Amino acid sequence: MLSYDELTPPEREVWHAFPSGRTVNLHAGPPGDDPVADGARWGPERTVRAAVLAALLLGAHSGQPGTVPALRLAGARISGPLDLAGAQLAYALWLAECWFEESVDLSGASAQSIAITGSAVPGVEAGLIRVDGRLDLGRSRIGTGPATPFHRRVTALSLINAHVSGAVNLKGAELTAAGEWAVSAGGLVAEGGLYCVDGFVAHGEVRLMGAQLPGGLHLRGALLDRPGPRGVVLALDNAVTSTLDCSGGFVARGTVRLRGARVADDLTFAGAVLDGPADGAGPSLSAPLLTAVDFDLTLARPPSGAVDLRGAQVAYLHDNEHSWPAAVELDGFVYGAIRADRDRNSVAERVAWLRRGPGYHPQPYEQLASWYRKAGHDDEARRVLLAKQRHRRRTLRPAGRAWGHLLDATVGYGYRPWLAGLWLLALTALGTLSFRTGTPVPVKAGEGVPFQPLVYTLDLLVPIGGLGQRTAWYWPDGDGRQWLAHLLIALGWVLTTSVVAGVTRALQKN
Repeated sequence: MLSYDELTPPEREVWHAFPSGRTVNLHAGPPGDDPVADGARWGPERTVRAAVLAALLLGAHSGQPGTVPALRLAGARISGPLDLAGAQLAYALWLAECWFEESVDLSGASAQSIAITGSAVPGVEAGLIRVDGRLDLGRSRIGTGPATPFHRRVTALSLINAHVSGAVNLKGAELTAAGEWAVSAGGLVAEGGLYCVDGFVAHGEVRLMGAQLPGGLHLRGALLDRPGPRGVVLALDNAVTSTLDCSGGFVARGTVRLRGARVADDLTFAGAVLDGPADGAGPSLSAPLLTAVDFDLTLARPPSGAVDLRGAQVAYLHDNEHSWPAAVELDGFVYGAIRADRDRNSVAERVAWLRRGPGYHPQPYEQLASWYRKAGHDDEARRVLLAKQRHRRRTLRPAGRAWGHLLDATVGYGYRPWLAGLWLLALTALGTLSFRTGTPVPVKAGEGVPFQPLVYTLDLLVPIGGLGQRTAWYWPDGDGRQWLAHLLIALGWVLTTSVVAGVTRALQKN
């Protein structure tokens, strides 16, 4: 138990200011001339023990009638660990431009509002905390300084299963973890949102798996970096948020993972840079099973790693010439509309986009064709489905590929039936010109219809029914036109079979 006689002069000043909520400023000069980075050199005249702060917050010096007690301290060196684990804090805590020798433990605590701004802290443990107001760590450098027995610096900031009724503010903060995680906030509920903007930097993974952020996750202009061989820098698996803003110069030097995340409104990477893992072993953006309304992937430059959107669902997709890397996984990706410039929405450009996926998957082609149909572009839809059949052909055995080439050349897999007419006209012209140069032998002399080269050619090409010419006339052995007649019969069967198969395929749903 602390006694008043044990307090140092700066601690007594804090003690006397607490009941009225007055701010104690221990800065030696203007804040700009007294940087927190020099806090290790601050002497006893600016040093306040963390135990004194904890005692005040836990009721060691009760307030006076007509005043609102609060702990407000600026420009101090805080010695020892600030241990408030499990505490019920009835008073506001506001620490600005302070330098902490050891970490802060707020795990399981409950409070009205907490602000540790512009400070240097070895680490903040706030798992299971309950804050009825705002949790403000803006402009602080968290994860700095040496490791201690109390805080081993595995995680710079822990907010696991924390509940904050207001916003969590990390504007301008810089978090550095000796371990993997700069922020570990699985299960965080921040009703006012999480703000990592205005120069926010994280050296390590920002882990928000299963977080609920009705006020949104704001990462505009943030830098997420993972030193060494990069892995995941942002993990939002199964998180729920109103918006996800990774625009305005956002840079991720590692994988952004949004597996199963649900974004109720806008998800934007406009102007962002997705560098992906340095070793190239992982994707730049991994978002399987993602759901969002408006998905903006108009990046500043192409991602260095793959983009995985398998099973994702969005209402609107925005992209540009920098959106897609060499490897894109789109199987199961569903979108209501694509919004891009005219060149980006050309069929050739979109088919090339689908071809970036590994292997053959029919769904991306069907999805793109469906979008073209809904937009009233039936011709473009047929071109996409033709490209689908050509891609599928590569996966078939030699016989299947040969038959596919035949269907493609004759009727375009049923999506270009006019090709059959061109073939028929060309073969009809060839036969007519060849057969008119000679006279065949009648099967029965003096009987049968007169020989007509055009009708004879059509009779050879059409395998069903008959026009009376093929059965009434034949070419003698040794005449080259005999082989042409046999060839036209064979081509007639092939063409007819191709037309039937192609039209049947076109009428099917798949």
